Amino acid sequence: MIDIDGPYFALTVLAVLGTGLTAGVFCAFSAFVMRGLAALPPAQGIAAMRAVNAAAVRPAFMTVFLGSAVLSAVIAVVTFVRWPEAGAVELLVGSGLFLVGSFGVTAGANVPRNEALRRLDPGAPQAAAYWTAYVREWTAWNHVRTVASAAAALAYVLALT
Repeated sequence: MIDIDGPYFALTVLAVLGTGLTAGVFCAFSAFVMRGLAALPPAQGIAAMRAVNAAAVRPAFMTVFLGSAVLSAVIAVVTFVRWPEAGAVELLVGSGLFLVGSFGVTAGANVPRNEALRRLDPGAPQAAAYWTAYVREWTAWNHVRTVASAAAALAYVLALT
């Protein structure tokens, strides 16, 4: 067991749960949600994805996603300050994976595509062309978020063993 206790241990356990839950949400999108939306006519797919994007910024998901980012940042800072005898590398790897590969990719790749989609008129001719590129690119970046979130959860678990 890592030489952490009390709040530090609890934060790491919460980070395992949060990053794991986030990985599960992203995995669902990569595995079947985006495929289902891509099978719809472009105007319907765009409308459905817009609704999904609006629903995603509700407290249930945002608490898990943003909370995991905050926990990852706190864990990284505390790890640098305390530098435990065991698990420090795993804690820093987990934090880096989530902050860069999940939160950073979301902010830098997925959200800008969502904003561009939100500004489109679903019935416009250029919307269909954008939709095809959007699905391909958004999903590719979502694969990155999925793997990074799952790997972060694994790194945090390894730090606790």
